[in-house]
Amino acid sequence: MTALSSENCSFQYQLHQTNQPLDGNCLLFLIIFGKILLNILTLGMKRKSTYQNFMEYFCISLAFIDLLLLVNISIICYFRDFVLLGIRFTKYHICLFTQIISFTYGFLHYPVFLIAYIDYYLNFSKTTKLAFKCKKLFYFFTVILIWISVFVYVLGDPSISQNLNAQNVNSYQCPFYISIQSYWLSFSMVMILFMAFITSWSEVITLVQAIRITSYMNETILYFPFSSHSSYTVNSKKTLLPKLIICFLGTWLPFVLFQVIILILKVEIPGYIEMNIPWLYFVNSFLIATVYWFNCHKLNLRDIALPVDPFVNWKCCFIPLAIHNLEQIEKPISIIIC
Repeated sequence: MTALSSENCSFQYQLHQTNQPLDGNCLLFLIIFGKILLNILTLGMKRKSTYQNFMEYFCISLAFIDLLLLVNISIICYFRDFVLLGIRFTKYHICLFTQIISFTYGFLHYPVFLIAYIDYYLNFSKTTKLAFKCKKLFYFFTVILIWISVFVYVLGDPSISQNLNAQNVNSYQCPFYISIQSYWLSFSMVMILFMAFITSWSEVITLVQAIRITSYMNETILYFPFSSHSSYTVNSKKTLLPKLIICFLGTWLPFVLFQVIILILKVEIPGYIEMNIPWLYFVNSFLIATVYWFNCHKLNLRDIALPVDPFVNWKCCFIPLAIHNLEQIEKPISIIIC
């Protein structure tokens, strides 16, 4: 195992050599095909009423890049050796394309996280008011600019290019690259969740004991005891934090446990796998909860323009439902939407 470092960047990559010949790339095909099926399943499960935001556009672009990689691998595997536009393509290019994608995905975790947070913060504070079509064009070109910038950096970085070109000599080996960005991002999010739970564990337990599951607007939701005479603004971060924790873990607890296992066992996942749509929606929910918590004094429970999560219905956590008799309490489900 060797470590690669760039003079222009502090990101580190770990290089792992696999001694399997390139003829075994059918496994790579099956992995990417499975990832595409997971992308389609995740996009199909999300709420359809979400508003336009940066993360939605980036998820769609990621699904498109994955599909494009699968098509390229399929064409090269089928024709084996062919010339297109004066360029000869062989099975070596399957490894090369996958390496480039792995490096590109590895550089995207921090920028996507930062831009998505800024997007939600600006939308929440309503500092920017763009027309619907203008906003769509803005997100579209922002996503394209990010992809082009990272691709250009990966192909232009001397250390990365040197290692990519070296594989032409040892074409029987196909290394894969693991970005340190995803590790630290996952570690930070898990630690923040852990500290938040420790800070408000008593309130969380009290809420869990008093919680009710009911049906609201054709959705199964968690109903928190909430006085009908209370204010429609949330002024206390301490009061809001336990509800955010319960709502977040009510949907993403299996994924959080999965991240904990990966961190403890130090599982090393190739870059072309670790950047995926379920991971992005997990990060998306975390960002929305963070924006809510930092801006709790601005929360208006009657405001219908709050950021909409494709998987967690945060607004139902805040609505003071005037329910005295729950007509129908549905049984708990594996993923509780609240």
